[in-house]
Amino acid sequence: MTLLDKHTGLYTDHYELVMAQGYFLSSKKDTVAGFDYFFRAAPFRGAFAVFSGLQNMLDMIENFRFSDDDCNFLVDRGFNKDFVDYLSRFSFNGNIYAPAEGEIVFPMEPVVHVEGNLIEAQLLETLILNILNFETLIATKSNRIRYVSGDKKVVDFGMRRAQGTGSLQASRATIVGGADSTSNVCSAFLYGIPLSGTQAHSWIQSFDDELMAFREFARAFPEKCILLVDTYDTLRQGIPNAITVAKEMEKRGQKLMGIRLDSGDLAYLSKKAREKLDEAGLDYVKIVVSNKLDEYVIRSLREQKAPIDVFGVGTNMITGKDDAALDGVYKMVDCDGNPRLKISNDLEKITLPGKKKVYRFFENENCFYADGICLKDEVDFDVIYHPFKREKFLDISGLQREELTRPVMINGKNITPRLSVEEIAGYARERQKMLHDEHKRLEFPHIYKVGISKKLMDLRSNIIAELKEKIEQKKS
Repeated sequence: MTLLDKHTGLYTDHYELVMAQGYFLSSKKDTVAGFDYFFRAAPFRGAFAVFSGLQNMLDMIENFRFSDDDCNFLVDRGFNKDFVDYLSRFSFNGNIYAPAEGEIVFPMEPVVHVEGNLIEAQLLETLILNILNFETLIATKSNRIRYVSGDKKVVDFGMRRAQGTGSLQASRATIVGGADSTSNVCSAFLYGIPLSGTQAHSWIQSFDDELMAFREFARAFPEKCILLVDTYDTLRQGIPNAITVAKEMEKRGQKLMGIRLDSGDLAYLSKKAREKLDEAGLDYVKIVVSNKLDEYVIRSLREQKAPIDVFGVGTNMITGKDDAALDGVYKMVDCDGNPRLKISNDLEKITLPGKKKVYRFFENENCFYADGICLKDEVDFDVIYHPFKREKFLDISGLQREELTRPVMINGKNITPRLSVEEIAGYARERQKMLHDEHKRLEFPHIYKVGISKKLMDLRSNIIAELKEKIEQKKS
């Protein structure tokens, strides 16, 4: 699936096209450059993120073109005709490196590396940031909810509160992060993900009698009947009516799948509902809850031993509340064969120069220990240093390691196998099992160690020193 069938080349910010035209007119269009995508802080005050959106991103890049209508639009907006003529024949022919989608990734490490000529690498910036920042944010939020939900089911109920058609990507990302299914029909169709849902209060209200509403729903959906019991009076009417219908279904050789609670004290009501259902011999009937759920509410419900089987999570998961965005950035790291970096008065905003690769080190074959960033041509290194505190270092000699980043697009061609969203989610689950629990805490998680090699550290220091020297020379 491609997010846009038309106008893919226009899926960018104005300044990307301005810079691309500048490169074209200054004869720099064939200059080779490299850019890194990374984020500086994990979302939700956590320790990590779940990398999501890679497949969507590659699909968009592979189809990144400028149609005749696009070109006419750009000419009308004042862009140079020769440059627009160049764009009419444009396609991305560079290389992209990234970890597998679903990978557990950490702040400050290069997640995606793009290399190509200056124009093609620059034009992809907005597209890459737009897709990866959003889907990774939502997948990470879903992962937090999955973590506290344990073995209980999690369903994405968020489409109506999502940011417009971004709901299609967001629902996909909730599955990558750990949700079991979605109520978003279009996303389920486009991405082949499990679909589920219940009923609305309006169904109940459309009948003069709640019991009749339940009976008619059970007749219409005998295999997957879940009854919403809180339209009027949950304990005195809704649950008793659901029990009546469940008994009638048993006489027909059917089983009520569940009841749903969408308001009130969910811990108290679920306990009372379980008591009444069990007393009626309906221990197989599941209890589904919804209404302003997030990882903290779900954790509280589980700590109260609320007998809930399914959590329907809407607004807080699909919007990534309380973080409006992941702060992923896209920075030039080499140009025309020379490493580049961005200097800042804020030490943590100074970028890591040059072409790099990321290794993950293991305490044993099933446990992450640390990640190390080194230069592309480094074969081996035994110590990694804190990215900003030279005095802090970690000996990683003798540890098993794997290279995280791998080629995913070569000469503009997507070379990754197309996996189902559930396969990607399965990979994310397996990788998270290898992360210590202290890194998964909702509050004050232990910071995962990410370090840089000495060669990379020295390269950065030398470039900074050279740049400062040039500045001083200009001043004098």
